[in-house]
Amino acid sequence: MTPLTRTALCAVLTLSLPACDGDKKLSQSKAAEHVASLVETATGDVQEIKNGLPEGAKHLAKLFEGGAAPKDDLPAVREALDKARNKVQDLRVAKSTFFALVDDQGTVLRNDQDQDLMAGKNAFQSFPGLKAALDGKYVETRGSMPEAAKVKGTDGQWVAAAPIRVGDKTRALYATGFSWSAYAYRLENSLRSSVRSSMPANKKEPLIYVYVVVDKQVFGAPVSPEVNAQAIATGDPLAKAQGDAVFSSVIEITGRDFGLGIKRAPALGAEVAVAVLRSET
Repeated sequence: MTPLTRTALCAVLTLSLPACDGDKKLSQSKAAEHVASLVETATGDVQEIKNGLPEGAKHLAKLFEGGAAPKDDLPAVREALDKARNKVQDLRVAKSTFFALVDDQGTVLRNDQDQDLMAGKNAFQSFPGLKAALDGKYVETRGSMPEAAKVKGTDGQWVAAAPIRVGDKTRALYATGFSWSAYAYRLENSLRSSVRSSMPANKKEPLIYVYVVVDKQVFGAPVSPEVNAQAIATGDPLAKAQGDAVFSSVIEITGRDFGLGIKRAPALGAEVAVAVLRSET
């Protein structure tokens, strides 16, 4: 006889109902606890960039003090990007997926990745809010550049920029950011590692997924089931998560019960939230 799954037992054995209801409540309460913690993590991640990017920009100013224009010596730009990040502690530990030099017309001259798909693209077209950094201030914004995506298909990015000043003139921008899918993956791995390390040796690890909600879109890690993202989006998550409160519920996705926790993450911008799905196994 094929062993019955937990879901099947809940469906056919009345005596099992209290235990199954207990699993649902545990998943819901833990999902709420997890998402609150992850929003704090996101706040810290953004603060690292806010602290470090203006300091890194000071190191990149040296690119404009010599005779050669940075656009004419891109290997030097790549080397300078690496040095700028390594010299600033907050940037060394930052969770960014790229650091880039953007000229005053918005053209990405070079980023720090081995395969630089962003080079030559116009950052101001993809992220109009970045242009404000030309006025000499640090800015954060979001948008979408396909070359900065970390999944095939729809993705978007959170980005920040600090002006690179030489004298009283902004010569370029020091930009950084991460794709929403890559950031969901970062939060998911962090949460799974934390849960795993705190579990008793004889207890099975719960099933956990993390998503980032941006306006009407829900972004998950590259390997996360799309059906989960669709289920979260259908419930209008930003309407349910208001202010600083955590919204939690139990939802069913493809026959499995999940605890759902949603909390707005203002550090990542307006109309952005983190969502956690958890199911006991």
